[in-house]
Amino acid sequence: MTRLGYQIPNFTYPGVGPAELFDVIAQQAREADRSGFDTVLVMDHFYQLPMIGDPDDYMLECYSLLSALARETQNVMLSSLVTGNTYRNPAVLAKTVTTLDIVSQGRGMLGIGAGWFEMEHDAFGIEFGTFTERFEKLEESLQIVIPMLRGETASLDGAWYQASDAMNQPPPVSKVPVMIGGSGEKKTLRMVAQYADESNLICDDGDIARKLDVLAGHCEQLGRDRSEIVVSKQKNVCIAPTHDEAYADMLAYLTRRGFDAANMSADELAPWLDLITWGDPDEVGEHFAGLLAQHDGLDGFTINMIPNGFIEGRVELLGNTLSPLFA
Repeated sequence: MTRLGYQIPNFTYPGVGPAELFDVIAQQAREADRSGFDTVLVMDHFYQLPMIGDPDDYMLECYSLLSALARETQNVMLSSLVTGNTYRNPAVLAKTVTTLDIVSQGRGMLGIGAGWFEMEHDAFGIEFGTFTERFEKLEESLQIVIPMLRGETASLDGAWYQASDAMNQPPPVSKVPVMIGGSGEKKTLRMVAQYADESNLICDDGDIARKLDVLAGHCEQLGRDRSEIVVSKQKNVCIAPTHDEAYADMLAYLTRRGFDAANMSADELAPWLDLITWGDPDEVGEHFAGLLAQHDGLDGFTINMIPNGFIEGRVELLGNTLSPLFA
């Protein structure tokens, strides 16, 4: 399970078209694989998210991509971060994740969440429903998917999903870990305590301690041993060999996002620079070491490098910087 995961959430790179795209993605996965990352993850979306880019930026279907990356890597686990439950029938999802596990020789992982991006639901004709309905669907889905991933048949006559002795043959090569993504304290973290092997938190650093306490409370109420659950935290990073190179990569990224970064004052740049942990290896390493030291119960991180992960060598530099924290 994840101590140091590399997420690839964006596929629009300068000067890279569809024909060259997979080569750049595979390069990042190979760098992660050889530099100490234990997991490679991709988003399960059909449109790019508004906080990352424009809706018509490139976006690849995650499970096709993960299966291809299985042949480009040897060590890392492979997962979505996270599967939108609303996009697939749960029994079909179990077959899809099992196939990923088999083609990767036991490196498949299920990351899953309730789904939230209404725009792509509407565009693709997928029922979105209410917040409550999406979480009801997620819980029913887990009651089908998890037994199938464990080599059992699944039956459920639910309000949203039905399955009747649904089989999953061949079974996965090994036990497929289940990660639930998100930080909702009433629903998401309760389902983590009840069903999952891993929690991936998406929250401000200042909220980590409270989220850990809430998860511990749910575990206590359900009689679950909290130590059985790995907790990772999602982070955004821009690393380069020097501070100045990292700063240049950040300015180039903001320029691609439509900002006149070269002419912005330090005060104007500050809020955008603060959204991402950036700097040279010493600066980035110190930040992550501090988070681990501060939060007992935080086991690791899933990290994306939207500003510069496509630049050859940057992912490997991050892996070499952070992997000693988990040695």
